[in-house]
Amino acid sequence: MADTFSLQKVLEAFRSSMSENKEVYIKYYIAGWQELVSFMNSLGNVFSFISKDVVSKIQILENFISGENGSYYATIQSMVKYELENDLVDLIKRDSHPESGCRTLLRLHRALRWLELFLERLRTSSEDSKTSVMCSDAYNESLAQHHPWLIRKAVGVAFCVLPGRDTFFDVMNAGDHTQVVALLGESLPLIAEVYQITEDLYAKNNLLELP
Repeated sequence: MADTFSLQKVLEAFRSSMSENKEVYIKYYIAGWQELVSFMNSLGNVFSFISKDVVSKIQILENFISGENGSYYATIQSMVKYELENDLVDLIKRDSHPESGCRTLLRLHRALRWLELFLERLRTSSEDSKTSVMCSDAYNESLAQHHPWLIRKAVGVAFCVLPGRDTFFDVMNAGDHTQVVALLGESLPLIAEVYQITEDLYAKNNLLELP
């Protein structure tokens, strides 16, 4: 993982992740996530319930990329095609492929939506906006629907101790608040596009509800 978070590196990673024909390179998708993990970790343990899971999912995908069939894991599109054609995805219940690339990336995909929504709220927020409310609203629109009640309850409590808006802007290491807002304005459309490409691909192949 990256040591010091850099919003600029997030922008560069997600920009690099899309090919000219809108395929998504998993290598750069992971690089973008590694920066986002650094962002979460820089705020203490508040997001550890998500960042720890993300790190484990990144490791699974990296193992696929470096494995003997790594060439099939170059892009999200090639991974989906390869795993479906070779019956490497548990479509109905978790069975012989509990950590398939498709399932693993779906978990990252869902978490990416939460972060995208939260950072967009942060970008457009005012000085008196509460980060706990922004984060909770983003969570309820995304990840919450995939978590059991106990986790949702714990998450709600964790968000109550989030630092203020200024702290979030400071840890982004992108200059003053105006510069941070501008860089978020560049980064978030790229993240949103990668998310939507993945969402459409998974929807087309009936993969959005993998067990």
